Amino acid sequence: MGSGAKVVLVALLAALAGAAASLYFEPRIALRLAGTETGQRVLQALYRVQAPPAPAGTPRAQVGAPVPAFRLATLDGRATALPAAWAGRTVLVNLWATWCPPCLKELPELQAYARAQGHDGVLVAGIALDEPAAVRAFVQAHAIEYPQWVDTPGPADAGVILGNPAGMLPYSVLIGPDGRLLRTRLGPFRDGEDIRAWVTAAAPPGTQR
Repeated sequence: MGSGAKVVLVALLAALAGAAASLYFEPRIALRLAGTETGQRVLQALYRVQAPPAPAGTPRAQVGAPVPAFRLATLDGRATALPAAWAGRTVLVNLWATWCPPCLKELPELQAYARAQGHDGVLVAGIALDEPAAVRAFVQAHAIEYPQWVDTPGPADAGVILGNPAGMLPYSVLIGPDGRLLRTRLGPFRDGEDIRAWVTAAAPPGTQR
């Protein structure tokens, strides 16, 4: 690579890093970008530039590849092997927290979507990066019925394992019946139709109701 090309590359990386850093201070920009496919690609690329490296040995899911095995506790404290517990189902996994306003805004839409799927459509699963007691109180108060797991936020939490480039919440992933990661999304869904369209674009035919 010539010196001119190296200068251009360094300048481009610096610009990306600066843009990613600005999103941390202007979350409204990030939320606007999250609403389109092009915006998702840009947003995730920018956050990857800024994201710190995961601790050594931490597996990270990649789109098109099997999701690494990990374990989380349910709200009643039962340890569960994931994604093995979801084998054979298409799963929309939503990472959230009770202290995250955009997360709370989309939860009723996810609940309505989950109810419409019944027992043989797309499974909706929540992973709260939060205190178990706070999550239990919230889901009971707001009648959130789809299954929930909890994890402690940190550099090797479930979001990192599932490919979240920078810890932004909410964060959603779609996992196929064979355990492969189909797609990822930073930021909230706008409404139920947005959820349905996002799943339809990647889920195997016939899995969604």
